[in-house]
Amino acid sequence: MAEKVATGATLLGEPLPVELMNAVFVERGRVQEALDSDAAATAWLRAIAGRLGADAAIKVERLDEDTVRPVAGDLRALRDALRRLAAEVTEDPRPPDTTPGLTRPEAIATLNASARAWTELVWPVDGRPAGVLRGSGTTAEYALRLIAHQAVELFAGPDCARLRPCLAPNCALFFVKNHARREWCSPACGNRVRVARHYRRHQEAQQK
Repeated sequence: MAEKVATGATLLGEPLPVELMNAVFVERGRVQEALDSDAAATAWLRAIAGRLGADAAIKVERLDEDTVRPVAGDLRALRDALRRLAAEVTEDPRPPDTTPGLTRPEAIATLNASARAWTELVWPVDGRPAGVLRGSGTTAEYALRLIAHQAVELFAGPDCARLRPCLAPNCALFFVKNHARREWCSPACGNRVRVARHYRRHQEAQQK
């Protein structure tokens, strides 16, 4: 069984580019940064390493602070670029506290610079042919490029139309709406919305 690694970010099982967007979150009314140090960036990459795909061969033990340190800033820059593009494509109405002050061309350039991966054909003797993403550099650089490549596919593919900002109170997360009735990033946010609605109705009833 893969090692479970603790990270301060909220991981919801979303596509990895969305998980990276969600490394900014709100807690107790304040915006929090889950990648604010080399250690935090390392923890996040280690936590999602097993989801990069078996073909990617990202080994958790190769993701230590020394390996991640050179790309920690790039990981945060990619996260900011993805949040900027997600805010635009979803017409995010939330306050701009968590939306980076990037222009769209700047965000696109950052994403494209990180997505330097390519597809190669792999055809095992006893298996079926498959396309495998490859990338140069260290394990951490490779992980960054794979996430960026997936982000390009997210924004250029059908899931882009299903990308949503969570509009629950004090939530800064995004999610892909994979079910017609899904409105929130998580059941916890759905519960907060219901509690807020109940409180509002109660206040309105008292004022009558």
